[in-house]
Amino acid sequence: MLLSIRGLDKSFGGTPALSDVALDLRAGEVHALMGENGAGKSTLIRVLAGVSPADRMDARLDGAPLVLGSPADAARAGFRFVHQELNIVPTLSVAENIFLGRSLPRRLGAAVDWRRLNRMAGDALGRFGLSHIDPRQKAGRLGTGDRMLMRLASMLVSGDTEPRLFVMDEPTAALTHAESERLFAVIRDLRARGAAILYVSHRLDEVMALADRVTVLRDGRRVLTAAMAETGRAGIIRAMTGRDVTEAHPRRAAPARAGTVCRLEDVSAGRLSGLSFELGTGEILGVAGLENAGQSDLLHLLLGDGGRISGRAEVADAALPRSPSQAWGRGVAFVPRERRREGLMLGRSIVANTVLPHLGRLSVLGLARKRLETDESRRLAQALRLRHRTLAQPVRELSGGNQQKVVLARATLDAPKLLLLDEPTRGVDVGAREDIYATIRSLAAQGTGILLASTDLPELIGLSDRILILRDGRQVGLVATQGLDPEGLLSLIYGEARGAHE
Repeated sequence: MLLSIRGLDKSFGGTPALSDVALDLRAGEVHALMGENGAGKSTLIRVLAGVSPADRMDARLDGAPLVLGSPADAARAGFRFVHQELNIVPTLSVAENIFLGRSLPRRLGAAVDWRRLNRMAGDALGRFGLSHIDPRQKAGRLGTGDRMLMRLASMLVSGDTEPRLFVMDEPTAALTHAESERLFAVIRDLRARGAAILYVSHRLDEVMALADRVTVLRDGRRVLTAAMAETGRAGIIRAMTGRDVTEAHPRRAAPARAGTVCRLEDVSAGRLSGLSFELGTGEILGVAGLENAGQSDLLHLLLGDGGRISGRAEVADAALPRSPSQAWGRGVAFVPRERRREGLMLGRSIVANTVLPHLGRLSVLGLARKRLETDESRRLAQALRLRHRTLAQPVRELSGGNQQKVVLARATLDAPKLLLLDEPTRGVDVGAREDIYATIRSLAAQGTGILLASTDLPELIGLSDRILILRDGRQVGLVATQGLDPEGLLSLIYGEARGAHE
């Protein structure tokens, strides 16, 4: 047994986050850690990383007692981490970010050997086939997927202690299908070399394909540890949620289009070109493509944040909004891809985050109506089954999935005419996905037009009426979802097949 943990307790402000948790990690094994948002997974990872020392824990490495009181303790033990929320130093180079917290190679024991540093960083990136990333470029210029791959590559740099345990928290959330496949190949190679991998993901298909064993947490307690071959999808979901969840996308009849929410005719803006489509009331239009194919650019364009355009564009029976504030005022709501960086005021309360773009309606003569703000926030928290202690608590204290629910609550407080969703279920557990899917379908049934950008192909097909396909910023297809499967959609994305373009 590489690492054995028994009796792990951890509380915050008197509220238990982990209670009597046990975990065994073996060399040469991929061990999945699963649970709903708020179940305690992130807390357990922070304990392993020495960031949040346990209140009580018996930890043993190779049978010898192990103290994890600081990140330095975890590093000396050979533990390597990639956390769900990417923390990079954007002004430093890719190579410097890869070597953060490690000794830099030096010449004659003094000056940094930059040539060797860049070469070592390039070798680590090469394990993921990332020849397009220059180790010398500023990390802040990378897209989300490349930032994640950079952080993953950093785990392969041994530093002062040879890595023995790799902890990966939602590593594929920002990756394309091809990037994920390269990661899986590296994971299998690490397992073959005798490393232990603790793998956290809400994507059941990839977990079941990768993991040898699984541990499930619910409400801070371990409720299941089993060999993956001895359990199934339904058993894992039941252990996570305490109930039967279909995990299916709610079905409905095709929308009866009573009007048009937005219309684009041969629109070009920035890196986008050739955009021509209509979105009807109550319709869900998916947006698919490889990483950085222009999905987020399209949503920002409709939000009034896309710069000058050519062609004709109408949103909510008017010209394209000139700013995000004007867009929100006209009934255009937005759920951004990066919730912590783009969507939340982490130090403010759930109420403050929920009502922010709606203060004009919720106030009288510029004076806030606090009771109404709280009542509206409570209504949405109950509808989305938000897990929280109090509506006054800062959103930074919520789990990632519950933070996402706050962002969605803000976007849906006033039933919008147009809802722009950019990866709405990234890093969200199966139970929370069910709640979010139900909310999306409910809004569509009320007449909201929805633009849904997602790299989760089954999600796109299951929720959308049609799918717009982008490649290098250009519209290359518009297909109906009836009869479409993930393999067929992936072929269209890569340009390997022709679809029934409308």
